[in-house]
Amino acid sequence: MITKPDALAPLGALPGVDDSVEAMRKAVDRVYGHRVMRRRSAEVTSEAVLRGARASAALAGADWALEEVRRRTDFSGDPQARTVGAALRVTAEAGHLLSVWRQSPLRVLARLHLVAAGGTDSEETVGRPRLAGEAVDEPAVTAPLPDAEEVAARLDGLARVVVTGSSAPALVTAAVVHGELLALRPFVSHNALVARAAERVVLVGSGLDPKSICPAEVGHAEAGPDAYREALDGYLAGTPAGMAAWIAHCGRAAELGARESTAVCEALQRGAA
Repeated sequence: MITKPDALAPLGALPGVDDSVEAMRKAVDRVYGHRVMRRRSAEVTSEAVLRGARASAALAGADWALEEVRRRTDFSGDPQARTVGAALRVTAEAGHLLSVWRQSPLRVLARLHLVAAGGTDSEETVGRPRLAGEAVDEPAVTAPLPDAEEVAARLDGLARVVVTGSSAPALVTAAVVHGELLALRPFVSHNALVARAAERVVLVGSGLDPKSICPAEVGHAEAGPDAYREALDGYLAGTPAGMAAWIAHCGRAAELGARESTAVCEALQRGAA
């Protein structure tokens, strides 16, 4: 799927994908058109990053209340705290890697894993694809694990697609990057956090969401882990219907993220946030 020139273009033509792209764009345009965005966009961005990180951590098994995430300063305690801390770091770091992504996506992925791991993994395994025989800690994704050789080949193919670019909508590229990283689980840990952060990088870097105010992670979490896994099964199956369902799921997640930030704008306008 990702070894041919503009391999993503046919995905953009799948039934229902145009509708998903249009619905997502309308939701994004709505929040960008809010009057609060003209003068307080930095506050909306900060809140979107925080809420996106909280949601990504929730999908990784650490479903904390937003105010608890906001209040905490130390995330070095129990495993859930470390997961929340990793989500906060990797989501914030994604915003600093946009200029590198189109030239060197594998370098970005390595950096995201390094930041997510935060000293909790062995130095020999951090920031590089796993080697043959290395175990993967990713309980949220239970699909069969590709071997290290397949991982390396498919990562190279994914990188070529990103560097070459595609005529497919940004949603399609973001969904494929996200789905491929979940399928491969290229690192020994934190793969799902990295995959969701990479999806954010694509949506922001494409110009669709330049201020990073539409956190798709929120939408993925709102849909729930069962719906997330079911949609991912469609990607893993690789059928046209399965791929279209995964792209639609990612589009709906971005829509819900945009709706979340619209609510933030409304709260700021009322003076409630």
